[in-house]
Amino acid sequence: MLNALEVVTTVVVGLMVGVEFSVAFVINPILNGLPDDSLVAARAHGGRMLGAVMPFWYIGSLVLAAVWAVMGRHHHGTGLVVTAGALLLVSVVMSILLLVPINNQGKTWTAENRPADWREQANRWDRYHYVRVAVIVAAFTLLVTALV
Repeated sequence: MLNALEVVTTVVVGLMVGVEFSVAFVINPILNGLPDDSLVAARAHGGRMLGAVMPFWYIGSLVLAAVWAVMGRHHHGTGLVVTAGALLLVSVVMSILLLVPINNQGKTWTAENRPADWREQANRWDRYHYVRVAVIVAAFTLLVTALV
């Protein structure tokens, strides 16, 4: 049972890392090449779509890591899993405090109603997102290390 939990947790977190890495280093750079009106529409749509899914994914990943840490507390690598869980918790807190407020505004923007500082807000979200990606990559690396 623990082995299955370890694999499921690692896969779930790994997929989340892949999506978030792709957003940071593939999708957003592509979108940034669009004209402003299209860029605003695309980021708003992405914010709505991923904003609906990612809370469950982030919290689910944290819960899976916590369950792994508890169930495997007497096994090798538990300290790595606990540290990964702490990093996943940091990513959840960062999301709630820094990224979600910007995303909640941005997902309602259109070409007609976007604020004058929309680009600065989008750039701030991107900077926070780069940090969050680094945090979840570190958590994923620790989980993989604990798994092997």
